[in-house]
Amino acid sequence: MLSGLEAALAGASSPSWSQRVRAGHDLASFADVPEAAEALVRLLLDVGDTAVTRQTAEALVRVGTVAAVRLIALAVAEADDHRADWIQTGVQDALVRADGLPDVAAVCGQLAQDPEATVRRGAAEISVWADDTRR
Repeated sequence: MLSGLEAALAGASSPSWSQRVRAGHDLASFADVPEAAEALVRLLLDVGDTAVTRQTAEALVRVGTVAAVRLIALAVAEADDHRADWIQTGVQDALVRADGLPDVAAVCGQLAQDPEATVRRGAAEISVWADDTRR
């Protein structure tokens, strides 16, 4: 019997977009686990379906930990404009329904000190999106 993490990791490689979406949701709470983090960045940059990108970003924002938002920042730094738009949509979808959500802007502030320049750049971008949502 597969553990929840193992099943979600297997789902992240599924040819089915709906299974990849479910994997993104299930893996979000494991953002600090290296294997899950790697799979989550792949899902954020999913070339097969923008729903996977959007819903994985939303799930990570809902978790709201430094590890979770850091993965979004990494993906934003790597994403082309089209993929970045869908990541932004997922982030903003979560923030619009922000009842009880962690303060993503504060997490981005912490990530502004990250040793990796790509993370700092991505966090700055997410911070702007968070500001846009609050207006």
